[in-house]
Amino acid sequence: MGRKALGWFLALGLFGGLEAQGASPVWAVSGAHNTVYLAGSVHLLPVGDAQLPRGFEHAYADSKQLVMEMDLAKVNPVEMTSWMMDHSALPAGTTLHGVLGDARYERVRTAATKAGLSMDGLDHVAPWMVGLEITDSAYLQEGFDPDDGVEEQLLRRAQADGRPTGGLETLEEELGGLAALPQADQIHMLDQTLGELADLKSEMADVVGAWRRGDAAKLGALLSTEYREFPALYKPLVLERNERWVPQIETLLNGRENVLVVVGALHVVGDGGLLERLRRKGYRITQLD
Repeated sequence: MGRKALGWFLALGLFGGLEAQGASPVWAVSGAHNTVYLAGSVHLLPVGDAQLPRGFEHAYADSKQLVMEMDLAKVNPVEMTSWMMDHSALPAGTTLHGVLGDARYERVRTAATKAGLSMDGLDHVAPWMVGLEITDSAYLQEGFDPDDGVEEQLLRRAQADGRPTGGLETLEEELGGLAALPQADQIHMLDQTLGELADLKSEMADVVGAWRRGDAAKLGALLSTEYREFPALYKPLVLERNERWVPQIETLLNGRENVLVVVGALHVVGDGGLLERLRRKGYRITQLD
């Protein structure tokens, strides 16, 4: 799994704070002397339909720095691959077949084969990583390209403009929560992944459409229930990361230059979301059209 696709599932979020249809998933947070634009991202977008909502253009043009979950401009592919191998390998003498049992393993085999993956490369990999690999390949087959995702588009533009970039966390912080999940929760996550593959293209198309329209009710129906029913995943992937990010965003708000911060949309709104946390601290927040 390459750096451009390592956060596929973190793209999915609900925009519960949208006030009106047609608004952009971008908010202006006012500091004493500057503005931090907080944007909800979809990390993969369909080929041929990758234009960003108009709020992104305003936020980018009015900012001096681009900040992402991780600073993708500084990700070392060799180091990332090494980390993934170290943290996703099953213990010596353990196989995926042995962990999953016959029936579930055959279900994984069927899904992997359809996604163009060999079980030879997965049979000594932890369930959480198997789920990412299969889904990553399935998205690519269905025409959702990480090269067209929000961060990649903005990163290319920032690099062309010579604009500095930054990140809110390391690879360890981004994916460490998955690697640390108990095996039972990893298997639960894998089961959910397999169950969603048949409708992946249509459901992701619905997500992207609702994201573009700012359709909060639709996004909530599509995305929130699964996370809420799986608190073992929601806490490390969303809530704990939000807690770590808020002080960093406040540091940016104490500066004098405007900054565009782009994170997975689920982090931005909803219970425990960044907007809620910043509002409680007294910051004035305005949604962009």
